[in-house]
Amino acid sequence: GAAMAGKTEKAGGSCEFCAHYEYDDEMDCYVCEMNLDEDEMVLFLQHQYTACPYFSFSDDYKLAGRQ
Repeated sequence: GAAMAGKTEKAGGSCEFCAHYEYDDEMDCYVCEMNLDEDEMVLFLQHQYTACPYFSFSDDYKLAGRQ
């Protein structure tokens, strides 16, 4: 859709489609559920992951893609 315009896809997959990217009610935002080390967290927060080693497609995304 138009909302995705201008958004570049990461080589390792976008966080939005990752099984480890979950909504945190307390923080009111999406967070990575993987236990990232300090260096990885910096990359994540700066959106500089080009190929996240933990990326895996979420089942929700696969199901939505079939419709």
